[in-house]
Amino acid sequence: MEFVSPEGLRLDGRRPTEMRQLRAEIGVVSKADGSAMFEMGNTKVIAAVYGPREVQNKGQQINNDRALVRCEYSMANFSTGDRVRKPKGDRRSIEISLVIRQTMEACIMTHLMPRSQIDIFVQVLQADGGTRSACINAATLAVADAGIPMCDLVTSCSAGYLNSTPLLDLNYIEDSAGGADVTVGILPTLDKVTLLQMDAKLPTNIFEDVMQLATEGCKAIANYIREVNPVILIAVYIWPSLKIF
Repeated sequence: MEFVSPEGLRLDGRRPTEMRQLRAEIGVVSKADGSAMFEMGNTKVIAAVYGPREVQNKGQQINNDRALVRCEYSMANFSTGDRVRKPKGDRRSIEISLVIRQTMEACIMTHLMPRSQIDIFVQVLQADGGTRSACINAATLAVADAGIPMCDLVTSCSAGYLNSTPLLDLNYIEDSAGGADVTVGILPTLDKVTLLQMDAKLPTNIFEDVMQLATEGCKAIANYIREVNPVILIAVYIWPSLKIF
């Protein structure tokens, strides 16, 4: 199957280095401390954050000097064309929950909130590729909406390699084609990588091009998120300068 036409267009009409349309909204769950909706093309994700609050299960907190971050990922039964009901806590959901939690721990300043817990709930309402990245981006917005201090934003984007062409922000058809898919998460201001996953092998030179493309996508998403919620600038750039005596 040809995923890039001779004119240089993908199946959905985008250029190889063109991202899908982004859309975001904060404050979508009234009873949460912070919440956000994030869309990448037809992929739609909602995230809700509760906390920081008292630790409910003391046995889960290993380090009392830092906040405990918990994450739960799920997909709505109507999110895909597959109507088979997936059991809660299946292997894929557990793995993605762990990825989101570890990625968010890299930006949340947990040392400022000892003996507390932060719960992040993420649900995919509509899936069309790039759900992992969309979940991380939604969680970032929700955490910022909750006023939780972060050392930087964390944003995520994927890129792939099909028909000998690096492609940015894969949709479901491209993601399911069997080519290499690289998902990257970064702290854009600090210029640090917090997430790197690849599901197929690539030659080193091609991998570098694909990863660079995904990284540029992350930076573009960070710029968009700052436009959606300018308050994030306070959380990211003011908090690191504070000194706790």
